[in-house]
Amino acid sequence: MMQLARSNARLEEDHATNPDDTAVILYTSGTTGRPKGAELTHFNMFYNAQYVASRLLGIEPHTVGLTCLPMFHSFGQTVLQNALIYAGGTNVLMPRFDPKGAFALMQQHAVSLFAGVPTMYFALLHEPTADEYDLSALTTCVSGGSAMPVEVMRTFDEKYSVNILEGYGLSETSPVASFNVLDKPKKPGSIGLPIWGVSLRLVDDQGRVIDATDVPGEICIKGHNVMKGYYKRPEATNESIKDGWFKTGDVATRDEDGYYFIIDRKKDMIIRGGFNVYPREIEEALYRHPAVAEAAVIGIPDERYGEEVMAVVAFKPGRTATIEELSEYCKEHLGGHKYPRRFELREALPKGPTGKILKRELRADVKAHLQPEAPADAST
Repeated sequence: MMQLARSNARLEEDHATNPDDTAVILYTSGTTGRPKGAELTHFNMFYNAQYVASRLLGIEPHTVGLTCLPMFHSFGQTVLQNALIYAGGTNVLMPRFDPKGAFALMQQHAVSLFAGVPTMYFALLHEPTADEYDLSALTTCVSGGSAMPVEVMRTFDEKYSVNILEGYGLSETSPVASFNVLDKPKKPGSIGLPIWGVSLRLVDDQGRVIDATDVPGEICIKGHNVMKGYYKRPEATNESIKDGWFKTGDVATRDEDGYYFIIDRKKDMIIRGGFNVYPREIEEALYRHPAVAEAAVIGIPDERYGEEVMAVVAFKPGRTATIEELSEYCKEHLGGHKYPRRFELREALPKGPTGKILKRELRADVKAHLQPEAPADAST
């Protein structure tokens, strides 16, 4: 490859490709074991990019997008790189995200499209120099990668007069599977409706389809966006895809209008004394606390209840709160079996290349250092 790059030789022969040929192999983060390579076809990638550009975001040749998501990740690769290339728009590249630098590029290039993960929006929202920049060209914002806290979305929308559109997908689904579309009302906290040609359904632990509204179940996806399979991993492929339905491992509910609401990753669910506790609900409550900048909730081993609820929290600059204050706040806003009995305070939470908070690292770190101690509140 290096020899080819250094030479002036031209490639005289075109190699024909078929829609079902593998175009890219995107490796998953490996949160449940050894990373797996999702084989996405030319049609997977082309149609997802085309649909994002023409139907979801209305990208046109005059659109200027800021890309600070890594382009080896499906979110940045499809929603920004490929969609902008398809529509003939402009892609402003930022090698590594930082809020001040992002604002400067938005102003310099009159950026109209920004897509990022929730932690990026939070950083932009709390950048002290934010008011020094002209963001009048910014019209379209997209959030994905992990669940967007409703409070962060509401505050960002109001401050910058935009309408953050939250979508949902995975590397295995090219990635977009559902979206809050421009021509229908946005429901904060929802991942929206399935895109055209894609079906979503919820199933229980026995694999039975859930037809009722507001009942949690695992999301399964079927459609033109689903991968061929995992590269050289037939067993993993057969385990994750049944009759064309890809099992996501994400738990959600569906309302009467067909909108889906992510509750949590199935593997992140905490079972405390026989009760299901979904960390996202607790994290949403913590994000509403005026001092909290970041929050992640995990389950830790407990002799009495099997698992106990633990919150890891980082504060906003210049703000603080005691563990007792956080505990009382959670008691006021959550059910008796849900609020955290343990807290850990940190300067910042660990994040991956896309800015997503890495709960697996928190679990490993907490497990390594966990000592028997009196919880914040031992009552049930």
